[in-house]
Amino acid sequence: MAVPAKNIPAPDLVPVRRALLSVFDKTGLIDFARALAAAGVELVSTGGTAKEIAKAGMAVRDVSELTGFPEIMDGRVKTLHPSVHGALLGVRDDPEHVKAMHDHHILPIDLVVSNLYPFEEVRRSGAGYASIVENIDIGGPAMIRASAKNHAYVAIVTDPADYASVLNALEMNLGSLSLDFRKKLAAKAFARTATYDAAISGWFAEVLEIEHPTWRAFGGRLDQVMRYGENPHQSAGFYLSGDKRPGVATARQLQGKQLSYNNINDTDAAFELVGEFDPARSAAIAIIKHANPCGVAEGATLKAAYARALACDPVSAFGGIVAMNRILDAEAAEEIVKTFTEVIIAPDATDEAAAIVAAKKNLRLLVAGGLPDPRAAGTLAKSVAGGLLVQSRDNAVVDDLELKVVTKRAPTPAEMADLKFAFRVAKHVKSNAIVYAKDGATVGIGAGQMSRVDSSRIAARKALDAAEAAGLTEPLTKGSVVASDAFFPFADGLLSAIEAGTTAVIQPGGSMRDDDVIAAADEHGIAMVFTGVRHFRH
Repeated sequence: MAVPAKNIPAPDLVPVRRALLSVFDKTGLIDFARALAAAGVELVSTGGTAKEIAKAGMAVRDVSELTGFPEIMDGRVKTLHPSVHGALLGVRDDPEHVKAMHDHHILPIDLVVSNLYPFEEVRRSGAGYASIVENIDIGGPAMIRASAKNHAYVAIVTDPADYASVLNALEMNLGSLSLDFRKKLAAKAFARTATYDAAISGWFAEVLEIEHPTWRAFGGRLDQVMRYGENPHQSAGFYLSGDKRPGVATARQLQGKQLSYNNINDTDAAFELVGEFDPARSAAIAIIKHANPCGVAEGATLKAAYARALACDPVSAFGGIVAMNRILDAEAAEEIVKTFTEVIIAPDATDEAAAIVAAKKNLRLLVAGGLPDPRAAGTLAKSVAGGLLVQSRDNAVVDDLELKVVTKRAPTPAEMADLKFAFRVAKHVKSNAIVYAKDGATVGIGAGQMSRVDSSRIAARKALDAAEAAGLTEPLTKGSVVASDAFFPFADGLLSAIEAGTTAVIQPGGSMRDDDVIAAADEHGIAMVFTGVRHFRH
């Protein structure tokens, strides 16, 4: 049964006469406190915040004067007291509440300024268990939630970025804050504590290795509001989770227009793919369109890798995303800007390369400071009607898998290298995925089809188109290898690949008809390797 409400109407304007300031992040604190004091607001504060205010020459009452109780336990207990929470939660138009405040000498607090211990930052820093626990704020969230609940009378400020708007509102309303303004502050406050608690509960689940906790929360901070979402009639915003995995969310944008919803989605896909390729072994380029690769290649240099990736599907590359596993250099930049490109993302860029890209004022250039680790654990969530699907990141890497040759003929060393390359790419292609590769470059990609046979045929058709564009007499699928993200349920998909000219196949295996598929491969002298791991990507 719900808690009954007394339905006392909230006043529109509430004068701000007393403010409680207790912040960890002291950005802008002194200027804000000085402006409040100049407006005649009495300042009450705690610990280090009170010392900073007093040091700046302002009168400030320590919260212990209100509570009659000193801070104890290394500051763990200072605001958790009826004199504070009664001042925050009291309904000032309720006679019973007014009497209780009077009887217990509780002075109302009209404005609370509080931000929290940096739990998220300490967690990401790699600190020990005890340090992380110590940075779980208790008093702060309690005050924030109490103030936000009683927004009928109390304004709660949790973000230094809001100080200016609070001062402006006070000036506009002659020292008062409106109900609508207090509601907006309360909504932001509850969102902040929810995000904070989500980080804490997520950390505990991680530490305790609880894969699927009974209650699951995700949080993020708004980074930007976008012009629109996937389509112009959809609204969109980009939220940062705080995860420091190198990628589009952590990258610096050196130049270009604001990233769109689709730009961010595609750039993330591109950089995750190129992270599969060790930069110490070779340069690698991935060209992405609509979250699917249209060309991926390794090379001695980024310029060479780009040329080979572009050759796979030069038509689809127009307006695409280009990701690389090494620092963008001038030679590669000169080649990339010859084709209309939406975004370039790299671990870094030389000054010369950045200057070349700068000539294309709308082209976005992002530097991520590193590459995502394809082996790292992580959590992915997808919304569905009425819920969330949550799973661990696909961090299986082909180099770590036990590959099993299942045909009479084993792959040659060159074929095996290409098979591994193709399977790395197939991991990042929408299912059903078919990837033809030759000499460390994709030569045909089929993605997102309902039938694996169709994916194989589409990939072969694209290879024919690319060969015609390059003036070749035959498609590069002749003598290539092929990777499939999941098993071939029938031999027809394999036969389609053989018809395109492939000589070796890598696939997970596990079909009821594996024997039929293996027999078809043996009949045509094809080498086949099973990985035992599939890479569905819907």
